[in-house]
Formats: sequence, C-alpha cells, structure tokens
Amino acid sequence: MRVVTLPGLTLNVRSREPEREGLAPALFVHGLGGSSTNWSQLMERLADRVHGEAPDLPGFGYSPPPDDGNYSLAGHARAVVRLIEAGGRGPVHLFGNSLGGAVATKVAATRPDLVRTLALISPALPEIPPQRSAWPTALLGLPGVASLVARASRAWPAERRTEQMLALCYGDPARVPAEVWAEHVKEYGRRVELPYFWDALSRSARGIADAYTLGGQHALWRQAERVLAPTLLVYGGLDKLVSFRTARRASGAFRDSRLLALPDSGHVAMMEHPDEVARAVRELLDSADGPEDADAGRSR
Repeated sequence: MRVVTLPGLTLNVRSREPEREGLAPALFVHGLGGSSTNWSQLMERLADRVHGEAPDLPGFGYSPPPDDGNYSLAGHARAVVRLIEAGGRGPVHLFGNSLGGAVATKVAATRPDLVRTLALISPALPEIPPQRSAWPTALLGLPGVASLVARASRAWPAERRTEQMLALCYGDPARVPAEVWAEHVKEYGRRVELPYFWDALSRSARGIADAYTLGGQHALWRQAERVLAPTLLVYGGLDKLVSFRTARRASGAFRDSRLLALPDSGHVAMMEHPDEVARAVRELLDSADGPEDADAGRSR
C-alpha cells in the first residue's frame, strides 16, 4: 500500500505487483461501503495482464475524508481522475463496482483520454423503481437516517455487521471462505469505529440518490451513451442492490459493450465468481490490446 497526497484529499492505494514489466495500467474502484480489498482476488488473477492499483475512495478503507466533504459522484470521479493524472498512468483499464461503477462511467464519459477499456460490475446506474431489497441502503442517504442506524446498531458485534453485509452483497454468503470472513470482521470492526464512517457512507449514498435527479448531459444514462471505450458489463441474477433487469438497458446504452450474466452471483461478482469475471476481462483486453500484448499475456 502507498499513500498518495493530492490537492484536497489523501488516498490510500493498494497495488498488485505485476508479473512482468511493461504491462498496461489498470485502476479498480470499489463500491459503497467497500474498500480496495474488494478487488484483491480479481487483481491477483489479472497480474499477468495488467499493472493493477486500487484506491480506497475518500472516507473509505484507509483513506481519510476529503477536505471539502464532497462525497457526490462528481467528487469521487474527480478523485479518480486526479489519481490517474498524478501517476501519469493513463489511459488505464478502468474497473468499477456498484458506486465505483457509476464513478467509472462518469470518468469514462467525461475523460475518454484516461480510459482504455471499462469493466463495470453491477454499476449503480439509476433504475426506476429500485428493487425493494435496495431500499434500506438508499434510505441511508436521507438526512438523519444514518445517525439513527448508528445509534440502533451501536452494540452490535462486528460479526453481526459482517453477516448482514455479506447477506446483502453475496448471492450465496456460504461461498465466503472462512479466512475471508475473518478479514471482513476485522476490517468492519475497525472502520465502524472511525468518527467519519457513517458520514462518508450516508453522503456517498446520497450521491447515488442524487444521480436520479440529474438531467441533460449530467444524467448517468446519457453519460453511458457517450462512453467510447470498449465496455464489459457484469450482472448477477441474485443481486439485491442492482436489479438484473438493468443489464438489458445498460447493454443498449454503452455503444461498444459485451455482457457477462452470472445467474448465481450477487452484487460483488469479482469476489463471488472471480474466475468467471477474470476470463471475461481477458477477452475484453484481448479485443482492445494489440496482438503482441495479448499474446504476451496469454503466454505467461
């Protein structure tokens, strides 16, 4: 891990050592309440194809809140853009899950020079009406709700918080290995004690909700139509936060897209079905890279 200090924010960035020099850069953006560790399994499986980095978004993981307190989609997108520009790594293969998928869509639409390909796993694009299982998460964005939840759950052990989180995000929580479960418990226990935990969560949830009201060129679906980068869309049939029915609309919105449908997956397919997602990503990279880069990656 390394710490990157940028104007107005500080980001913790996790990286995966590439298997050889000269690999194309990739950036992985996590979802609401997540962190850079959500990408560990996928980054490991792609270490022979890309030089991957995953930031903790402002206020999440080990990254402190932004100086301006801006947790909107635009604010998170600016953080991603600044990180790419500061490292001189663009254009990157950009990955996003949930909130990170919405952020990545905005970055790809507004800064096409920074994005080589786009891989979106259950991106949080507006759907009307949202499925009922997503309502409690959406309500966190309402003023005062996060404070009520914080007080009501103050005595909950980390194990109970982890159980509820995994039940919401996984299609089948029983698939979570014991060691991964233990890591989630330890990390959740640490983060819930941070003084800004609930504020970052609620304001970021509000940012997703606000995206429903944006019109014109700022509307997320309109921005999806502007994305030029080859795009992989991954949707889970058991996703409780992003309805599988959204996959059809997304496939039509992104002009150069391919779809991976995983009937048994939930909201975090890169964690629940990393092998299937990695195979689909390799096909995306093969289509975007020149033959020399693709052949070199397969030979490893």
